[in-house]
Amino acid sequence: MREIVLDTETTGLDPDTGDRIVEIGCVELINHVPTGRTLHHYINPERDMPLGAFEVHGLSSEFLSAYPVFGALADEILEFLGDAVLVIHNASFDMKFINAELRRLNRPEIPMSQALDTVQLARRKYPGAQASLDALCRRFEIDNGHRTLHGALLDADLLAAVYLELIGGRQPDLALAAQKPSDESPGSRTAEHREARPYREPRPHAPSADELAAHRTFLESIKDPIWAAG
Repeated sequence: MREIVLDTETTGLDPDTGDRIVEIGCVELINHVPTGRTLHHYINPERDMPLGAFEVHGLSSEFLSAYPVFGALADEILEFLGDAVLVIHNASFDMKFINAELRRLNRPEIPMSQALDTVQLARRKYPGAQASLDALCRRFEIDNGHRTLHGALLDADLLAAVYLELIGGRQPDLALAAQKPSDESPGSRTAEHREARPYREPRPHAPSADELAAHRTFLESIKDPIWAAG
């Protein structure tokens, strides 16, 4: 099972009023295990950077002007995402921005059904508790001391660790009970098959007279056995 933990940084809160993506970071998981594959890009938003957004992520218009626009990166980003489940903290926000960028390019949007929202996951698991990424890092004792500013790849990496804890820890599929083999697997037996097997009498396991005699002869050959002491 392939999943992509994804985060974006933007110029603001609403793409419908002209806000754009300025950074995207992705971490690949296979069967809930990080593979080491990542995708990370700074993106030229082709507009100014509001002070409020700059104070969140520290990315200035001057810095971003040296990087490609979203259109130049779209193919690479979409190929990396593929049809994987997108694990996103507050998924509606990031999906709204990604799809706004795709609409500008007349590209098909990514369906919301492809996203898994870790905010909703955390709220279901811990009702009433804080569900921010920082709060969840504290809950699971995940070190985020190096996170002085938001960064897409850094946040995606932290979210990957948080997500694995939310779904049950580093080995979420580890079952304490043994799994039953499927009916298609070699050697499997259904209840119907077990009931249909004929009854067989237990095999006799008591030693024969010859075996007992051979055992006595062997014991007599042992010099000074410990069981004869005293």
